[in-house]
Amino acid sequence: MRFQAKRCGVQFSPPSIILIYQQLDTNKVRKRIIPVRNFSKYSDYNMAAERLKNHPRHKDYLENVSQGQLEKLHIILRDHLQGFSLEHSLASFHLDTDEDLNKLGDDELARKKGQMDELFEKNRKHKDDPDFVYDLEVDFSKPTAERCSWDEESEDDF
Repeated sequence: MRFQAKRCGVQFSPPSIILIYQQLDTNKVRKRIIPVRNFSKYSDYNMAAERLKNHPRHKDYLENVSQGQLEKLHIILRDHLQGFSLEHSLASFHLDTDEDLNKLGDDELARKKGQMDELFEKNRKHKDDPDFVYDLEVDFSKPTAERCSWDEESEDDF
């Protein structure tokens, strides 16, 4: 590996991925503009990110940039092509615990699930971690649950 990625971003016109990286042999920090070609508002961001990451011209530069990060950048580009603002795109990556995920479309739900997976992996304890406990018991206090009519048994049910 000759390059260390420092930051990634997007450029809307023309659609491009901006990569700030450090050349490890000279320790110089450089900027690379990677054009995103053949990408429209109907494109699959997953495939586009994978194609870009595996492209022979950019492969060395994007080696330590995660697939998920490239997917997010492609989602932001696609949202811009669909007419959404940058604030809307960034807000769609925010997890809200009170949000009803059943009301989301497939694309937005996939974004939220990706965020949840990322958060899970970040907080996950591995058996090699110094603060790992094998059989951890946690006592969650029982909240006062609201009673609903369907919770109650009726004589007709049996």
